[in-house]
Amino acid sequence: MKLFPTHIRLNGRLTAVTDLLQRQVAVQPDWEKQWLNFLQEWYNQNKYIEVNTSGSTGTPKTIKLNKDFVAASAQRTIQYFNLKKGDCILHCLPTKYVAGKLMVVRALLGELDLHLVDPTTDFQFLRQKHFKFTAMVPTQVHKVLESGIWNLESLLIGGSAVPQPLVNELQSVPTQCYSSYAMTETATHIALRKLNGKNQDQFYHCLDHIKVQLSLDNCLEIFMPGLKQQPLKTNDLAELADEKTFRVLGRADNVIISGGIKFSPEQLERKLEPFISCAFSISSLPHETLGQQLILIVEGEEDEKRIRQIQTICSQQLSKYEQPKQIRFIKIFPRTENGKVMRKAL
Repeated sequence: MKLFPTHIRLNGRLTAVTDLLQRQVAVQPDWEKQWLNFLQEWYNQNKYIEVNTSGSTGTPKTIKLNKDFVAASAQRTIQYFNLKKGDCILHCLPTKYVAGKLMVVRALLGELDLHLVDPTTDFQFLRQKHFKFTAMVPTQVHKVLESGIWNLESLLIGGSAVPQPLVNELQSVPTQCYSSYAMTETATHIALRKLNGKNQDQFYHCLDHIKVQLSLDNCLEIFMPGLKQQPLKTNDLAELADEKTFRVLGRADNVIISGGIKFSPEQLERKLEPFISCAFSISSLPHETLGQQLILIVEGEEDEKRIRQIQTICSQQLSKYEQPKQIRFIKIFPRTENGKVMRKAL
């Protein structure tokens, strides 16, 4: 495996990396600058790359990942999706985050044909081109659904949890769709969950040489080659079938304690997702006797008819103690660049 090949295939054309490293980035669109800047970083003298966390669960931070560690992650993806030399892969993610960086590394290591597009594209170009593999965030997947063009063999969906209504829509598409369990610290995904078609599953399955366990407080812990900290403890509450198979229940730091009972917002949201079409989130407000009271926040303008509809849905789908005490409206939810709702800001 060559970490620093002399050439990369771009849009069907074999291109010398040295030519790209000399290209002036000042005149390029921002999304092109990002990937050219990363190429400079991958080929510099450092043994590591710097990556930024999204900031969805706290203050964004910059961490260093060893290039060998990043390459091993890329190689696992290449093997899992059976990517071969010359296969076309679509890069439509911002390259300033680790998921976008890994698309470039996969193309380099696997000698793949990398097609780069603006992340804000409407995906109409899919009419003319077939791709073996791509990765997207849920907002981009919605655009592909709207276009009705599925010239994709395998699709990896990450950046945030895949809502159940979106999973339902994916049942009728020919593309093999997967949800990723990933962290910046693990150089993207360590496990995948099949969302549609044959082998559809509710559990994530770890990739080669990776295993997991639960901490004393039932949070997922990860063992994988190259991690500086073994195990790497996450804040994700999980259920294990075995050391390679798990299901995510919610984040420990999102847990709401109301009247002495612990509630996971993510679990309550999953119960409601099939019935509420607009964006919403379970949150809480301080309460004199309960400590915290559950509330439901809806994205958009306040609407009495919608309030009544949601109250009816909650009464039917949630237990007595799970009922939100209030329904609030916020015009636009705070989100990270990849579309993940920033719960603390909300």
